[in-house]
Amino acid sequence: MEVSAAQTSDQSQTPESRAVERRLRMVAHRAQSFEDAERWDLDFWQSCTPAQRLSAFAALRRDVELVRAARLASADRPRD
Repeated sequence: MEVSAAQTSDQSQTPESRAVERRLRMVAHRAQSFEDAERWDLDFWQSCTPAQRLSAFAALRRDVELVRAARLASADRPRD
């Protein structure tokens, strides 16, 4: 979850290379029940450092703002 200085300063990376890096960092779990999912989620976030949790929160916040902006832009566009 941590973003290195090299990642933030190197804007020359292609979307494909960033996707490969992101897949290497992904962590997933297939839950057998809602309780299992809740337990895994809690364990996962508690295993992260405060900096990692803050970074994830900031990334989610940016994504939400991008979605809101896209929705507003599409609502303002005239329909054919």
